[in-house]
Amino acid sequence: MADQSIVSALVLGLIEGLTEFIPVSSTAHILLAGHFLGFKSPGNTFAVLIQLGAILAILSVYSAKLLRIAFALPSSPEARRFVISILVAFLPAAVIGALAHDFIKTVLFETPMLICVVLIVGGVILYAIDRMPLTPRYTDAMKYPPSLAFKIGLCQCLAMIPGTSRSGATIAGALLMGTDKRSAAEFSFFLAMPTMVGAFALDLYKNRDALSSDDVLLIGVGFAAAFVAGLFVVRSLLDFVSRRGFTLFAIWRIVVGVLGLAALLIWG
Repeated sequence: MADQSIVSALVLGLIEGLTEFIPVSSTAHILLAGHFLGFKSPGNTFAVLIQLGAILAILSVYSAKLLRIAFALPSSPEARRFVISILVAFLPAAVIGALAHDFIKTVLFETPMLICVVLIVGGVILYAIDRMPLTPRYTDAMKYPPSLAFKIGLCQCLAMIPGTSRSGATIAGALLMGTDKRSAAEFSFFLAMPTMVGAFALDLYKNRDALSSDDVLLIGVGFAAAFVAGLFVVRSLLDFVSRRGFTLFAIWRIVVGVLGLAALLIWG
């Protein structure tokens, strides 16, 4: 295995961990970076499977809170409602993702130009939403009603188009439906857990025969890098968005999209 492939896997893993939980689209960053690095994986499986590192990062940060919720389920209506809300929000993506998996991976994931355009459009929308004088009605992610959670879950389905951003779609949708920025980001964290585990399991099953021992090593390198970078982001993001909002991420999306388009037009 070429050392260059291992370095590419390390770089892409860091990109995954740094971008998974912020509204800039980790998938878009990984696919574009992989395109220009000349990094290939069977069925673009690498981009999905290294998300396990980011999943474990968020599980480790929220482990204490998750245990409290689990132990409270028999006696706490609030804990049960929260779990139901997460499952209800996860349901639309689970159904659509399973039905459209092959189209997403073979068509949408293979269109860098589309990814760049979606990055730019999503950045403009996120910037506009962040500047709106919205009055939040929901400020605690644990108390979102299931009806609101379901609508946020529908928004999450937009992220099946690479470049949209799973966290960006859920956060933007939540803000427009009356949440504050901090609780929207936190609910997106919790919703990421079943969503990313489901995507990981489905992709691993679909591509189980295409993976080689070399792929396993590259995925392991990317996984470790994503875990370390994800820990940093999860521990700092809520405080950041509470103070600064999402404008920086919106500008980031637009810049990356424009640079990606320029690079594609120049180098292909």
